[in-house]
Amino acid sequence: MKLYMLLFFLFFCKAMLFAQHDSLPLYKQFPTIPPFTLLNISDSTTFTKANLLKRKPTLIILFSPDCDHCKHFTSQLIANIDVVQHYQIIMVSFLDNELIKKFYTAYALSKYSNIIVSKDSAYFLGTFYALHTYPSIILYNKKGKLVQMFDGTVPIKTIAAAL
Repeated sequence: MKLYMLLFFLFFCKAMLFAQHDSLPLYKQFPTIPPFTLLNISDSTTFTKANLLKRKPTLIILFSPDCDHCKHFTSQLIANIDVVQHYQIIMVSFLDNELIKKFYTAYALSKYSNIIVSKDSAYFLGTFYALHTYPSIILYNKKGKLVQMFDGTVPIKTIAAAL
């Protein structure tokens, strides 16, 4: 009987360990830049992971064009663009193209060659990063490895210091 109890206990522990692994968000299970397909708002072309520049840190910003926190963060980003000028910055929204275009124009994001504003029609990145808060900021190093994910508005210098 003790043997059966021991086997049951070991089986239960193993099941719990596998359940813990499956409950991790995808970005923690696969800590590299995911294979995404986005619509580039500036010229309506497709933008994918293959379009990213090699050996440059990447900052993915999941935002909503009508979110006050996102607007504040974007203002901070522009005011401190010199701190992140060597990053490639991908700003992604899931909302309507027209809202994203208005946001893109209002903040004159076309002036910044290192910023791509895009739409994720399939909500792939929202699912991959288990999105809970706008903005969500995900930092990858120049090798494409996850460094840190920030939920909500965070100072730009904090993001730069994380790398």
